[in-house]
Amino acid sequence: MSKWKLSHISAGLTAVTVGYSSSVVIIIDVARKAGASDDMVISWLFALGLGMGITCILFSWLSKLPVVTAWSTPGAAFLLTSIGNYSLSEAIGAFVICAMLSLVTAQSRTLLKQISRIPPAISSALLAGILLPICLAIFTDVNEAPHLVALFISAYLIGSRLFPRYLMLLLLVMSVGISLFMGSASSVVALPSTSQGLSSIFTLPEPIWVTPTFSLSAAIGLAFPLFLITTLSQNLPGIAIHHAHGYAPDHKPILSGIAVIQGLLAPFGGFTFNLAAITAALCMGEQADSEKSQRYRAAIAAGVAYLFMGLLASVVVALFVSMPNIIIHLLAGLALLATLQGSMVRAMEVEHHRAPALLTMLCTASGFSLFSMTSAVWGLGLGLLLLYVQKKPANA
Repeated sequence: MSKWKLSHISAGLTAVTVGYSSSVVIIIDVARKAGASDDMVISWLFALGLGMGITCILFSWLSKLPVVTAWSTPGAAFLLTSIGNYSLSEAIGAFVICAMLSLVTAQSRTLLKQISRIPPAISSALLAGILLPICLAIFTDVNEAPHLVALFISAYLIGSRLFPRYLMLLLLVMSVGISLFMGSASSVVALPSTSQGLSSIFTLPEPIWVTPTFSLSAAIGLAFPLFLITTLSQNLPGIAIHHAHGYAPDHKPILSGIAVIQGLLAPFGGFTFNLAAITAALCMGEQADSEKSQRYRAAIAAGVAYLFMGLLASVVVALFVSMPNIIIHLLAGLALLATLQGSMVRAMEVEHHRAPALLTMLCTASGFSLFSMTSAVWGLGLGLLLLYVQKKPANA
């Protein structure tokens, strides 16, 4: 009988560390831009940790295959540029609609297949357009704090070369340390001085319900783009990762279950859940277990770690909520650089797709909103329209 190994726990913890360190600051920023209070931000992180933990453990145990879930970092990047145009209750309503769209798609293999037919160049350009303004923000504070920008970029360059797997963890630790040094996280600094302060930071999170309101503008401007981005950039690659490692689970019940969990947790801040891609690979390789049939234990270990991170939501928020904007810009931008690079390369791979992809990327990156539709919706539509026009034969 096979037993748990240290490699299972190590792989699971690494997956969670990579996932959190690369985007937790983005999630917190999204919640704050949505109008969430500090207590609500804690609720968001608790709901996300709970949802990811339950789905990882449940589906990995039932299928005996490594099923690793995550929040949608590309989806969070999209929300970061768009969610401020809507009320908090409208945003929550959009999360519920997104879950419903995901559930309908999971139930229909035909619909999922049709969505997958969107050319990779267009979907990659859409993602690149969402990420571009966030990555450009790395350099927006150069005049204000050139030494700080230079320090982070230097750390990024050195870390990319020497320890790429733990690069974002280093930048995360650096960000907290510098924030404390700058005196911007004064509440965190003061906490250790009294037992009452320590108890307040290590309190269990309290789920906060926000009643969703549904509007056509939020459905078109938030829910549909969030659903599409998550499907194209997370769930489809997540399915591909399974196949690439020789696993062939039935994704219909898995994706359906994830969508149901999202719908239940959306009012508490669970904005989206999906199959993981990069972090999932950490639980599917040789480093997790030499025996392929036992690697599902690494995914279960990741789920347990997600649950603990959810329970520690108040600590996470205390560390990051008072972080200066310049640190947030640097951390978020550097965390998404690799994703931006990959999406831009894929967008320009096919020559006759380059013009539609470029139009999609530029339109999406502009950040405008027209007729209740965000620039991401317009960018996708214009790119597909130009692609269609180019395919039609010209009249003689």
